[in-house]
Amino acid sequence: MALSLAISPCPNDTFVFDALVHGRVPGAPPVEVTYADVDVTNTAAERGAFDLVKVSYAALPWLLDDYHLLPCGGALGRGCGPLVLTRGDQGDPAERGHQGERAGRSDRADLTGATVAVPGDRTTAYLLFRLWSADRPPARIEVVPFHEIMPGVAAGRYDAGLVIHEARFTYPRHGLTALVDLGEWWEGDTGLPIPLGAILARKGAVDPAEAAGWIRESVRQAWADPEASREYVLAHAQEMEPDVVDRHIALYVNEFTADLGKAGFAAVEALLGRATDAGLVPQTSSPQTSSSRATAWTS
Repeated sequence: MALSLAISPCPNDTFVFDALVHGRVPGAPPVEVTYADVDVTNTAAERGAFDLVKVSYAALPWLLDDYHLLPCGGALGRGCGPLVLTRGDQGDPAERGHQGERAGRSDRADLTGATVAVPGDRTTAYLLFRLWSADRPPARIEVVPFHEIMPGVAAGRYDAGLVIHEARFTYPRHGLTALVDLGEWWEGDTGLPIPLGAILARKGAVDPAEAAGWIRESVRQAWADPEASREYVLAHAQEMEPDVVDRHIALYVNEFTADLGKAGFAAVEALLGRATDAGLVPQTSSPQTSSSRATAWTS
């Protein structure tokens, strides 16, 4: 029987899953793919819609009763965090008398009174934003399709926008400024990588150890022969420029894609632990230590 898989059309996902999707992983079943933004897959996973699915790490507390977290295939790393963008000609987006800061700074007063566009209410980007802005939250949050965020900020419909992925490379074209790099803030505060997207296997539908093996082999093939996936990646990329696609893959496909390891699980533990303590996500039933939680999540 075919395995149902839901991933984003972003270059890192299509690069990683190319061999699995196209039947080049020995022993893996045929795969039927759905391409969707992570906000869509977060919701679909709650319905158990897919056997394998890419979701936000921030959505795990709502999903782990029905899914195994796989220790590979996702997006986690350093220097790859979400950005909060404002119009470059406006300084403080809400004009509240506070001086805007450059990327990496964390003056939470900057967005007091502002309207901020975000790509989803259970995305890791938004969870990081809520942790960062907890002391001085913006006045209003609007969930907006990702591709509409930068144009909306540039046009003045939103005071600021929260963006991910290829927007790190393209936002200056929209005349926007990075108010804060939430990845730099997170890494500076915790010393840990940023956990962005996770791969889950639906319980009772697919063996998590087998699925992890298929994905690791797909990753291995992607690294061994990057050109094999080139046409597939470009066909689905929202940003078609080859240079941007290459930078995207280099940033988001890294050692954590092959294996989360201790640092990866510690990062997830820290993110969800802080979010739980702040009352932003439900308490998970898993043990609290990184090592035991890793076993519980993945088994």
